[in-house]
Amino acid sequence: MGYLLKGHKPMRNLIRLATLIIILACLCSLPAIGQETGAEVPDKPAAAGEPGDAEEAGPEALEDADIVIGMEPAGEEEASAVEVPLPSQVTVGDLPNDDGTAVYLTWDAFPQETSDVTYTVYLAESRDGPWFEAVSFPANEEYMEEYGHYFPGFFWFQKARHPKSRHVVIVEDVRIGEFNRTGEEIMLPEPVGFTIEPNVGPKNEDGEPIEPGVIDELTGEEVVSQKFVEVEPRKVGTMFLKLTSTVNGETATYPEILEVGARQNWFDTGRLNVLIFAVLFGATVLYFIARARRDPDLFIRKISGLDAVDEAIGRATEMGKPILYLNGMSSLADLPTLAALNILGRVARRVANYESKLTVPCRDPIVLTVAQEIVKAGYADAGRPDAYNADDIFFLTEDQFSYAAAVCGIMMRDKPAANFFMGYYYAESLILAETGASTGAIQIAGTDAPTQLPFFVTTCDYTLIGEELYAASAYLSREPLVLGSLKGQDMAKVFMMFMIVVGTLLMTFGVNFVKDLFKALG
Repeated sequence: MGYLLKGHKPMRNLIRLATLIIILACLCSLPAIGQETGAEVPDKPAAAGEPGDAEEAGPEALEDADIVIGMEPAGEEEASAVEVPLPSQVTVGDLPNDDGTAVYLTWDAFPQETSDVTYTVYLAESRDGPWFEAVSFPANEEYMEEYGHYFPGFFWFQKARHPKSRHVVIVEDVRIGEFNRTGEEIMLPEPVGFTIEPNVGPKNEDGEPIEPGVIDELTGEEVVSQKFVEVEPRKVGTMFLKLTSTVNGETATYPEILEVGARQNWFDTGRLNVLIFAVLFGATVLYFIARARRDPDLFIRKISGLDAVDEAIGRATEMGKPILYLNGMSSLADLPTLAALNILGRVARRVANYESKLTVPCRDPIVLTVAQEIVKAGYADAGRPDAYNADDIFFLTEDQFSYAAAVCGIMMRDKPAANFFMGYYYAESLILAETGASTGAIQIAGTDAPTQLPFFVTTCDYTLIGEELYAASAYLSREPLVLGSLKGQDMAKVFMMFMIVVGTLLMTFGVNFVKDLFKALG
């Protein structure tokens, strides 16, 4: 051993430190060992005639003795009394992040609480009562970390440090809709938060309340109302709370009656995480918009379907055939239709440059009007306003399959060389795409309808999947506003994916901070 330690000073220091720790541990355990040993040693018997003899001891000695052999134990009732834990550090306040109809009561939790103890909170409108039971629950329930929506600071930062360290009770003063107006279902004394008044409505000759204007068809008399009382909700400005704890029928009451008032809150701090991330993402979008104005050539992933637009239009021009463009089946209020109209403007400009014919059949009259203006502006931007023909953009019908049949008829008669299916589609998608494929046309589709994507992918040459439809306008136009918004959203998605990976790894090791940070509280 000496050979091993020779010249190894760090090793010697480590062994010395370990030896010292073992010695200290042994020293610290000596009092406990002595106590256990002392408990097993029998008491030294008192010598005859000594004051320790129970028979010769006076009353004072008997009072001081814990146990006197041969005598009945005194105070048996007191010894068997149940100790009722009394809450400590009790605080009250207006419940944050609510509409001003509730308050909260919180106190320190005892270690290892069980359901044997019951906490009860009573509510009154004055210190003198009457008191109504508001909430009652076992002592091993209702902890503060369970109410993260109302106490986000505790929920985010102190939940892991002090689990189940504070009880919290939310007392609602107004419970609108919990009681109806039928006398059979209203229990007296009046429910907390409501005022019960006698029915002051119209009555018949016998003094019974009646429904005004309601006549029984069989008797021809006015129908007797079941509204024996009127129940009106009210808000109490100040509430008084009393807290008790009960064990096996024994009850202890917190000595102080707590006074608190409820008020409305203008800001929900439980949604603070949503505000922070919204501001950060908004700032990111604004940054990329400003950057796109300085450099319109920001990188965007290549989208093959959009690169093929010029190819499809060029092919139609060479063949001398028209181009068919559909805006989808939804209205102008839907985002896929707006994205389709944006792409239509780009296609219209290219068609005007190639001097080809563009046919746009519409299902919605409002979409028709907007499409005519977009195509007209596209021809004007290309320097060919004279080539624009308003009759090429026309209305067919609003019926789903009637529209699909009409479009299929156009495909079979005109044989367009290029078909564009942009927007949102339903069951007619396969009918349209199959008919277009049978004519030999090059087809480009784009939709965010997940149920229709398989049909377009199967029957079309190119398909814009999901968000590619919305990115198309930025991809084609390179306008700073649209391009910057697209880049900002992409960066936000990258950030969210990164946080998902990091949060998953941290949760694997029991760290839930990232999950709580993104959790929708409440």
